[in-house]
Amino acid sequence: MYDQAAAGPEVLDGIAVIEDAHARPVEAARPPGALSPAVVQTVAVVGASMIAGAATVAIVQRRRTRRLARRRRRMFAPVLASRSFLVDVHVLGERGK
Repeated sequence: MYDQAAAGPEVLDGIAVIEDAHARPVEAARPPGALSPAVVQTVAVVGASMIAGAATVAIVQRRRTRRLARRRRRMFAPVLASRSFLVDVHVLGERGK
């Protein structure tokens, strides 16, 4: 580790600045608590992406609903109930052979 006391005092080379009548104190670029432009832009992109995603989901769901409604209109009779059965078919040969 660097030992500052062993190296000796630090010598700075500086230039004297004379106060100018037109000089003004440097102000903060933005008030305290304000967000930087990069953060604001990131939030805007995330918000726009969320809105675009929600719109896409809504469009896809609407298309599915319309497609199902179209299918139901084409049916001959209303379906009262639907059941599925697992059918196992065996083909048997003759007995005794």
